[in-house]
Amino acid sequence: MTIGDLAQAAGVSVETIRFYERRGLIDQPPRPYGGIRRYPGPLVRRIQFIKHAKSLGFTLTEISDMLALSADDPSTCGEIQRLAQGKLALLREKREALCFMESVLEALLADCRRHTDHSCPILEAVEEGIGGRPAKRRAPGNKGPFIRKRRKTPPLLWAGSSHLAY
Repeated sequence: MTIGDLAQAAGVSVETIRFYERRGLIDQPPRPYGGIRRYPGPLVRRIQFIKHAKSLGFTLTEISDMLALSADDPSTCGEIQRLAQGKLALLREKREALCFMESVLEALLADCRRHTDHSCPILEAVEEGIGGRPAKRRAPGNKGPFIRKRRKTPPLLWAGSSHLAY
């Protein structure tokens, strides 16, 4: 099958197949003299494996490692389980970080609803640095490198808010 046929059968673009070839995830078949490369049919399953693994959050490097393992080797399952457990732990960390960001944004929006003067609590909080990480700023009139603005409040307290601490 041609690269176009393979792409259509696997549900990816031709450029994706070329990218996978460059990354070493799939082999590029030799081009016959003056002819068109022919891809083997079983390559569709390999590309679908890559797509499915990506949908679970695995990186292309991790997928490459998975593809290198032999399904016939008894130790393969243990290696894949360790890889999956590491991925699950990472996903849980990301979920925790997203929940934290959600709660901060909810609190900032609540401050906006209670705020009566003309300043914006969201801009102030971002300017001050949320979570103890000050925002990078340039000194007034300076077009050079960024400098860090120093916080006057303790790093674990959100300036101007008594209801949210990190």
